[in-house]
Amino acid sequence: MKTYMAKGETVERKWYVVDAEGMVLGRLASQVASILRGKHKPIFTPHVDTGDFVVIINADKVVLTGRKLDQKKYYHHTGYVGGIKEVSYRTLLQKKPEFVVYEAIRLMMPKGPLGRQMLKKVKIYRGSTHRHAAQKPEVLELKK
Repeated sequence: MKTYMAKGETVERKWYVVDAEGMVLGRLASQVASILRGKHKPIFTPHVDTGDFVVIINADKVVLTGRKLDQKKYYHHTGYVGGIKEVSYRTLLQKKPEFVVYEAIRLMMPKGPLGRQMLKKVKIYRGSTHRHAAQKPEVLELKK
């Protein structure tokens, strides 16, 4: 018996819409990362991008549990000496909610070229409208 290996060019990709309103950030990110990788399909192959496209709407209404809004910090470095910057997730959610959701998903994806390719299949929007109606995405209910 031979093991089936999926080929990237023969994979059929679906489009899904996920409403992030009231969802916990980490649970949303882990489930979306799994769909982007293709782990929900029986043809999943670790070294091939078998995942589907995911459109996330209402990213500004995502929830963080506990006291993470004030205690959790996002760090980045400017490249200059002493240039480390930190921002609390409360201000980050107000200014760039798409970035908060994107970063949570990105950190759960594989590192390297394959992970970056898979990450291009997620589209995140602040409000309840999106530009992908032509792809006829299916509504996907995730576990809360």
